[in-house]
Amino acid sequence: SLGLWGLVNNAGVCVNFGDAELSLMSDYRGCMEVNFFGTLNVTKTFLPLLRQAKGRVITISSPAGLSNPLEPWGVKVSTILPSSYKTGQSSNQEYWERQYKTLIHNLSAGLLEEYGEDYTRETKDLFQRFAQSANEDLSPVVNTVSEALLSPRPLVRYYAGPGVGLMYFIYSYFPLRLSDKFLQRLFVQKKIIPRALRKENGLNGSLNNNNNNNNNNNAEKIKK
Repeated sequence: SLGLWGLVNNAGVCVNFGDAELSLMSDYRGCMEVNFFGTLNVTKTFLPLLRQAKGRVITISSPAGLSNPLEPWGVKVSTILPSSYKTGQSSNQEYWERQYKTLIHNLSAGLLEEYGEDYTRETKDLFQRFAQSANEDLSPVVNTVSEALLSPRPLVRYYAGPGVGLMYFIYSYFPLRLSDKFLQRLFVQKKIIPRALRKENGLNGSLNNNNNNNNNNNAEKIKK
């Protein structure tokens, strides 16, 4: 099999009449089933073939959801984008262990073999470390919520917490390839690559080895 070169997610429904107050919850659920879960399900289904062909995923979206239909009524709508905070189960080590065991139990043997248990374990450990380093002081979020509620002219978008405004600025205005690398280094910091890619590239497991191999190859090209 040659795999699948391209997947275009173009399915979408719009069953609401626009105003949130006039829309049925069943309509919202139906919309989410097609527009979100449908896209996610189709993409996950074809990911093995897409990985095999090193293909592409295209998702058709819409700017329709960006408007505020309540503005004529004088209702202000704000979005608060917080940085990382310790809330709920996020800093609970036992919670992440349960999530990890559930994931391993439900993954197919073939998929687990391709990614490797060490890869999934590292991902879980990174989530745990990131959660442990999260901010315990919730006052920036509380203050931002208060401002959005009490300000006579609330902003459409708020950034609550250190660095989060810079993060979204970089993501919005920097070239995508550069912003992705920056955010991955800032948040993900993965060192292990999937097992199938290690075998394909003759590596023993880490991204550092991959980078070193690329650097060596570039050096050889320069010498030539």
